[in-house]
Amino acid sequence: MADPSQPRRRKPNPPSEPSFNDVQDDEPSKEVYPNPRNRSPIEQLLDTPRASVIVVSVLTALAFALRFYKINAPDQVVFDEVHFGKFASHYLRREYYFDVHPPFAKMLFALAGWFVGFDGNFQFENIGDSYTTNLVPYVGLRALPAILGSLTVPVVYAIMKESGYSTVIAAFSAAIILFDNAHVAQARLILLDATLIFFLSLTIYAYIRFRKLRYREFTAEWWTWLIATGTFMACTWGSKVNGILAVVTIGLAVLIDLWDILDVKRNESIEPFWKHFMARAVGLILVPFIVYLSFFYVHFAILTHSGPGDTFMSPAFQETLLGNEMLLNSHEIRFYDTVTMRHKESKVFLHSHVERYPLTYDDGRVSSQGQQVSGYGHNDTNNDWQIIPTKAIPETGRGRIVRHNDVVQLLHVNTRTHLLTHDVASPLMPTNQEFTTWPKDDHTRYNDTLFQVVLLEGHEGQAWKSKAGYFRLVHVPTKVSMWTHNKQLPDWAFNQLEINGNKNPTEKTATWFVDNIISDENGEDVSNRDEKLPRKEPKSMNFFKKFAELQLLMLQHNAGLTASHPYASSPINWPFLLSGISFWTESATSKQIYLIGNLIGWWTCVVALSIYVGILGADLLARRRGIEPIPDAARNRLWNNVGFFFLVWGVHYAPFFLMNRQLFVHHYLPSHLASALIAGAVLNFVLSDTINYPLSVRGPTPHGRLFQFSDIGIKGPVIVVIFSIMLFIMFVFMAPLTYGTPGLDGDTVNSKRLLTTWTLHFAAKKTAESV
Repeated sequence: MADPSQPRRRKPNPPSEPSFNDVQDDEPSKEVYPNPRNRSPIEQLLDTPRASVIVVSVLTALAFALRFYKINAPDQVVFDEVHFGKFASHYLRREYYFDVHPPFAKMLFALAGWFVGFDGNFQFENIGDSYTTNLVPYVGLRALPAILGSLTVPVVYAIMKESGYSTVIAAFSAAIILFDNAHVAQARLILLDATLIFFLSLTIYAYIRFRKLRYREFTAEWWTWLIATGTFMACTWGSKVNGILAVVTIGLAVLIDLWDILDVKRNESIEPFWKHFMARAVGLILVPFIVYLSFFYVHFAILTHSGPGDTFMSPAFQETLLGNEMLLNSHEIRFYDTVTMRHKESKVFLHSHVERYPLTYDDGRVSSQGQQVSGYGHNDTNNDWQIIPTKAIPETGRGRIVRHNDVVQLLHVNTRTHLLTHDVASPLMPTNQEFTTWPKDDHTRYNDTLFQVVLLEGHEGQAWKSKAGYFRLVHVPTKVSMWTHNKQLPDWAFNQLEINGNKNPTEKTATWFVDNIISDENGEDVSNRDEKLPRKEPKSMNFFKKFAELQLLMLQHNAGLTASHPYASSPINWPFLLSGISFWTESATSKQIYLIGNLIGWWTCVVALSIYVGILGADLLARRRGIEPIPDAARNRLWNNVGFFFLVWGVHYAPFFLMNRQLFVHHYLPSHLASALIAGAVLNFVLSDTINYPLSVRGPTPHGRLFQFSDIGIKGPVIVVIFSIMLFIMFVFMAPLTYGTPGLDGDTVNSKRLLTTWTLHFAAKKTAESV
């Protein structure tokens, strides 16, 4: 063997040796390192199966102890428990709700609640509401994420062991997650992140097991781990909306894998590539999609009753729910009915009153001085409009029903004027048209009072209904849609919302519905109009239509979470823990829960990431000069195995820089888990010149390779023990902020504020010292 102190120059492989493609990517057969029996005794002892079981058992026991410690505190609703606990209640009451996240993790919470006897009657209305007073078995609900968060630790350990690292290195990565305050805080509450991270870790583990079987392709075991990867990936995706990043991660890894299989040096025939492609399409596309669909199938099957999520959905969807207002109180609208109309988004009524627009606006523009038309949030007789036909209609019968695309006039009942819009700029938006009214008996501007009722997804002849008939009101001459927005008019319009004409006739937010039919043309109540009709039963709707509608709404509303939040933070700050999140406070006892990670663990991961990138960069530069400072086996392990961890980290981190929505430090937790795996791999590289291989399971045709073992010596266990003690000390120091107990005085709070960017409650005010 060459002198290890000298850089090795590249030499061509002798023809008699197997080619690169005949061996595993990270296991070249030409290099053999020292006899495994020459490793340090402690290294050999700890790498025995019995020692590994003992180590992982201790880690798992500690994980359960730290995550279940005082899990009953606080006995109040904390942070987003106000949402996810409420969703569990809706499942138990079978009430339809809407959320931006997929349903899998929330259904697990409902299952846990059912198991411990929760009836769903507690609604988690406000942060700080008492569980004890309302007899809520909240510990059972919190136990679910605590169990999954605890099990994540041994899974991290298993990932490192399956990746070829020693017991000591695997324990190092697991300890970073074990003693992390942020992971512990998330796992003790009714939140989604523990479920997301647990199934992400299982996805990583299953994919590594699958890749290790690449010399036993298409065997039962190979298929098992392929399908397991797809299943766990779907569970990750189904737990939280950003779980789709796990799908992207595995997708990119598979593309790299298939690119290697396509190499003609590996397979002269194209047939093996297509076999692998189809197998992965089944295991990593078809199976995950079916599993993901099944979550929504169960979701819809449970939530069959009307609930708070009704209004987000289309009328057709709402009419599939028992007790829905559209199903029970929806009536066909007839000409000369007097109705009230509301905007779908803002819920304001179409309103008018005798006051007029001012002659000039603040910017100097001139108005028509017409009667004001505005959006008003409260019930009022000035919200009443009568539907006037513009065509001959029969005196009785179905011909008097207003239908899709009918042209009508809208008569404001109190002022006896018709709704009108014209080519005059609106008060707040010069690009949009002003809405006003015109006297009923003045026909000089008849055409400007004509509006077409366009039902959403309507078809020819479809009846316009109250509650259920979402529509756009399109002006016939100018083709603008009646629209409103959230900016208020000045005092001269009583700070009501502006109604104007949007020049996009298909604008999605220009959607309205008839809230109530006040009376018919004779002034009589219409509640009994349909009394002779049979009782209305919930309608059916194709599952895939319901699924597609909900997916689109989830994406739209997730992207719409752009409002400012006091604890929102930029992704660039997350790896350094420059800010946290206040989850809960109790002023009377000065207790608080502040989500923040273990500084020692997080900064170690940042250093490890930097070292990893630096190692690869330096190696690339050296190899350009014909120098190979890293043995082939170690280099290939860095590129392939650690490169996969780096892919997980990057895919779960980089996309947040492109998002224009509320972002918080807990969005980094999946990437933090990946960085803990990288930290272990980097520590192994620093401590040992060798790695453990062969890693993959041998195929039916052996290649005659010799085993190689990593040897981190006595220094490895010493470093890991000292590091774990430091992690534990930091964890205990920050524990009052993680567990929300005990209460801290102002000076103690200040001592916990390790970075000036942390915003802790109940801190003592610092006073200038006298000189």
